Amino acid sequence: MPQQRTYSPQNPARLAVFDFDGTTISGQSGSLFSRYLFARGYLSLSSALRLGWWGARYVLHLPYRQNESREIIFSALSERTPGEVRALMRGFHDAVLLRRYRPAAMDEVRHCRDEGCVTLLVSATFRDIAQAAAQYLGVDGLVATDMERSADGGYTGEVEGEVVAGPAKTRAVVRWADEHLGKGNWVIAYAYGDHHSDKDLLGAADKPFAVSPGASLKHTSKKRNWEILDWK
Repeated sequence: MPQQRTYSPQNPARLAVFDFDGTTISGQSGSLFSRYLFARGYLSLSSALRLGWWGARYVLHLPYRQNESREIIFSALSERTPGEVRALMRGFHDAVLLRRYRPAAMDEVRHCRDEGCVTLLVSATFRDIAQAAAQYLGVDGLVATDMERSADGGYTGEVEGEVVAGPAKTRAVVRWADEHLGKGNWVIAYAYGDHHSDKDLLGAADKPFAVSPGASLKHTSKKRNWEILDWK
């Protein structure tokens, strides 16, 4: 949660917003989690192939449906309780993602906190993975993709709301900041992202940073004079 301070339109909170996949860590947590599940027998070969085709469309900028990959994974985990799923995601974070955190990202989070910013992790990944990441990073808050629960507390296999990706990242940040800091009491001072789909979020920041960007985001960054960082 944000540090206890009083914010106002005259004295707004300054947010530092960090994308997760490809920015704070090297690699994509979704594809890594799929491999983790497949290697442990949670994911069938047919489901793995469907996820691979989804990932190929994502990388090649071909048409794809954001919810599809999440639905495939949660269909494979449909027999597991929420507690088992949570433990599986935490185990994945510690076994696979811990060694993928970029030192420069960790340093930047600390620098922003020392500067007095409210630090926020934003990710399309599952909330339980993002929560483990937020705790490790020491950020003030997080927004991530939630999965829908049924009346008895189990997962339905559907995404709740929208996947936190593309322009939805900016919308999720706005909702979080309005709720925790007060409407009109904050600005996005810094935003960090690596993918062309992050350009909406970067464009909402006073100072955007393209982190080891792909060709599309690099082109946009040069066109808009956004600073490019090499965190690889």
